[in-house]
Amino acid sequence: MLIGAHVSPAGGLPKAIERGVERGCRAIQIFNQSPRMWRPSVYPAEDIAAFREAMAASPVDAVLIHAVYLLNCASEDADIRSKSLASLTHSLRVGAAIGAAGVVLHPGSAKTGDVGQALARASATIAEALADSETCELHLENTAGAGGTLGRSFEQLAELIDGAGGGERLGVCLDSCHLLASGYDVRSQRGVGSVLRAATRSLGRGRVRSLHLNDSQTPLGSNRDRHANIGAGEIGEAGVSAFLSAPGLQRLPCVLETPGANREGPGREEVELAGRLRERGIAARRRASAKRKSARAPSP
Repeated sequence: MLIGAHVSPAGGLPKAIERGVERGCRAIQIFNQSPRMWRPSVYPAEDIAAFREAMAASPVDAVLIHAVYLLNCASEDADIRSKSLASLTHSLRVGAAIGAAGVVLHPGSAKTGDVGQALARASATIAEALADSETCELHLENTAGAGGTLGRSFEQLAELIDGAGGGERLGVCLDSCHLLASGYDVRSQRGVGSVLRAATRSLGRGRVRSLHLNDSQTPLGSNRDRHANIGAGEIGEAGVSAFLSAPGLQRLPCVLETPGANREGPGREEVELAGRLRERGIAARRRASAKRKSARAPSP
């Protein structure tokens, strides 16, 4: 598993790699434009080349781009959908240029409108963005389920993927906080296993492509998106350990989006804690497996 953090590219794309290395990251996530503005950042070829060079010389093996929160691919407002399409398409093109593992997208919101119609609008917008770009994957992020947000269940994510054409470039980013908030219990190894089996039943094998690691300030089924630092929320260290050690997730990029010790985002200490919790979970799984084998062994 490639554990890392969301970092800022302020000062130039290579700065994101530098900040990732400072935090001990194997994976990083960035916004490719200001999260408060529609205007996309246009990176000259030399910046992209410098980013790729810096990444190749670093321990960072994966980069994700997070589409900005202004986007609502499901909006009833045609102008908002048009702006969302343009921004998402640009993010996918930047992702291809820098070699990103994928662009992570909150699918959108129905607001107070019809959810079925909103899913159809979002799927159509996503399909158009994929058609207008070439190679970068798009990872739809599961949501906490507040209001009319789309992607609160694996069934909704599956409907979005199918509606957008079901191509191989479409995947899912699982956020641990959002899973708990939307009613998926990921606080134990048994719970995580059950949740991942449910994901496979709805999405098919291989659709989960990336992870967001966040603890949750709010309890199971709260439908509230409130990130907490690792081990400091309702999931707790045991749940985080179970999530990080799940066998089906081990090859994926996993980025922290936590508030951090000083509300400046995740730092090196928290990235290292995540790594230790993963190792703790793997060791616990091995002990449990050995115990099961011993119980099945015939008596001498």
